[in-house]
Amino acid sequence: MLKKLAIIGFGSTMISVGINLFILPFHLINGGLFGISLLLNYLWGFKIGIMFILLNIPIYLFALKKDPFYFYNGVLGAVISGSMIELFFPLNGTVQLPIISSVIIGAILIGVGVGVMLRNHISPGGMDLLALLIAKWTKVNVGVIMVSLDAVIILTGLFLLKDAKLLYSLLIISIIGMLATIITSYRRIQFK
Repeated sequence: MLKKLAIIGFGSTMISVGINLFILPFHLINGGLFGISLLLNYLWGFKIGIMFILLNIPIYLFALKKDPFYFYNGVLGAVISGSMIELFFPLNGTVQLPIISSVIIGAILIGVGVGVMLRNHISPGGMDLLALLIAKWTKVNVGVIMVSLDAVIILTGLFLLKDAKLLYSLLIISIIGMLATIITSYRRIQFK
């Protein structure tokens, strides 16, 4: 249990710092329920972490019915991730970098956080949990499923916000998806 909490704490911190320090200042989105939560924040000012937790409820219930193991890990991951986003919110705007640098650094931090959690069968919640379940049933890599779902969310955000800067979000999800794919595909070294 301590190892699981350490992994969730590390992953959630990476995701929260990536979002608050590098993604949020430019009003970008990163896909998944994090992306939908960011979109709701930009449109109506809703709290990102709280919306993230609330949006996860239907997926939690679906996971509970289909696979309780993923449900429990998903609830833990989503509640801690959502809480960490709110905790680290004051970081928003404290670092001033060009948009491309923020996109790359933020995506790397988020990608490492998500990848480490997924590698240990812990979902940060939301679409990642759904992607884990789909990957389990279809044998398609979880990173590929995540990128596909995220692209739909970003294109919806582009349509609603009509801000061409959101195209940078496609780079964000590509980096996150690539890192999640690499981290979840890498075989553990077996020591004899």
